[in-house]
Amino acid sequence: MRRTLRTIFGISQLRDGQQEVIACMLAGQDTLAIMPTGSGKSLCYQVPAVHRRGLTVVVSPLISLMKDQADALAELGIAAVQLNSAQAEREQEAAMQWLADASRGIVFVTPERLADPEFVAALAGRPLAQFVVDEAHCVSQWGHDFRPAFLEIGAALRQLGDPPLLALTATAGAEVVDDIRRQLGRPRMPVVNTGTYRPNLRMQVAQVVSDDEKTERLLEALAKSAGSGIVYTATVKSCVAVHDRLLAAGHSATIYHGRLSAAERNANQDRFMDGEARVMVATNAFGMGIDKPDIRFVLHYQMPGNLEAYYQEAGRAGRDGELADCGLLFYRKDRQVQQFFLARRYPTAEDLDGVYRALQAGSGEEALSAAELSTRIPGLSGNRIAVALKLLRDGGLVRADRRRRWKLAAGRAGDAKTLAALAVTYEEKAERDRAGLERMVFYAQTGFCRWRVLLEHFDEVLSSDGERCGHCDNCLRAAREEAAGAVAAAAEAQAAAAPVQIESPFKPGDEVRVPRYGSGAVDTVAGDEVTVVFPDRSRRTFVSAYVEAR
Repeated sequence: MRRTLRTIFGISQLRDGQQEVIACMLAGQDTLAIMPTGSGKSLCYQVPAVHRRGLTVVVSPLISLMKDQADALAELGIAAVQLNSAQAEREQEAAMQWLADASRGIVFVTPERLADPEFVAALAGRPLAQFVVDEAHCVSQWGHDFRPAFLEIGAALRQLGDPPLLALTATAGAEVVDDIRRQLGRPRMPVVNTGTYRPNLRMQVAQVVSDDEKTERLLEALAKSAGSGIVYTATVKSCVAVHDRLLAAGHSATIYHGRLSAAERNANQDRFMDGEARVMVATNAFGMGIDKPDIRFVLHYQMPGNLEAYYQEAGRAGRDGELADCGLLFYRKDRQVQQFFLARRYPTAEDLDGVYRALQAGSGEEALSAAELSTRIPGLSGNRIAVALKLLRDGGLVRADRRRRWKLAAGRAGDAKTLAALAVTYEEKAERDRAGLERMVFYAQTGFCRWRVLLEHFDEVLSSDGERCGHCDNCLRAAREEAAGAVAAAAEAQAAAAPVQIESPFKPGDEVRVPRYGSGAVDTVAGDEVTVVFPDRSRRTFVSAYVEAR
């Protein structure tokens, strides 16, 4: 393996966790690897792919990066192809032919591809060395980036004979880990967790009270920041507005969001990756899997809905291990944006009823695809219909044929009580999401160490004293206050130890009388001492209290 690392990948030493995961995969052992962004997760399947006979299937939601990954592997001499909906038909046919002929190599596919019975059948006839699920938190119903297309991966694994499985993610709490295991059908899958803490990321939050102040603080931050970076917004509208404002201010910026065409997104991504644009203004559609190690800052113009999403997005900074800044502009009104998203995210009992009734039309005999259902239920998004179908299938109310067309299952009626019971799962999920949003708000407003709050959320602790990272804004503020307090305390102690200075009530020229010596005039005053000149021109110094005014 060391020769492979050196001669093929040009690497002399593995990072924390990589060796353990690679060893597990070489041994054919299922593994869930939780490793921070930039820790080299892809190497964990690339090295075994070189050593084990058979194909490595990598399931990823990142169509835009598949070509880059396949091309990079080809340059290393590792056979790799991609299969996704963005390819021309000729390219897909060539990839399928490669799949039929190859005995070793890596094939990148989207989760939607695994819902195609013909593709799964073609894959089932090939020897598989390992099956990799990238961004595995998308599998989980409790994950922050849950995607319904991932729900079919477990069924595909069973059809493929349950090959050795590697699930990769940067974030997964205990509940998400358990759900990933359950969804993928590997309830006892071992976990390798290298930890979430990245000491090179300086976390900071600025509190603002208006949109104008937020824009001003953003411009100030960009003026002070060196290198390239990302500005995240929560909505397309804000994304466009911030991009326009940066261009007007003379910044080198480009833009990325889901409403741009694929060609525009790819062109803008290339501009940022190649360094032609210093700042990428984007929604969360941008960034997952982006391999740009020298991002020096990530600024959130609007907060995301939970700490998992924040960590994922902020973690795109500093992948080269050098210092990088992760800032959040916190405006309480932005909380309403996330509440709006949460209210529309999951299917309700009414949504389940709508899908069920649509399938029931025509006596329930007609099989419909998810796309056809979308045209019959225009009020529901494709994602909500997909999740609704999954719930109805789990409840035994519907079934899908080999072509992924849906119809009612025999023997059970979808009455209101049954549908309400099925919807409870996502009512619980919605409640957890609301709690996740409040935790995000707590992070933004807390006076505690920001890394401590993040790590506690992931059931981890700081490796030092467990209280402070020493480099987030709150820790630096606390250090400054402690230093200022120490200086003030030292000055107070010094003042207490110094002799008390008492001023004399007399000034030069005052006529005074001194017992036993008679009358005279004050010549000089020094603190509480006065020097008196007498008529015989003699001079004597006395304590002020011994001298009387005339």
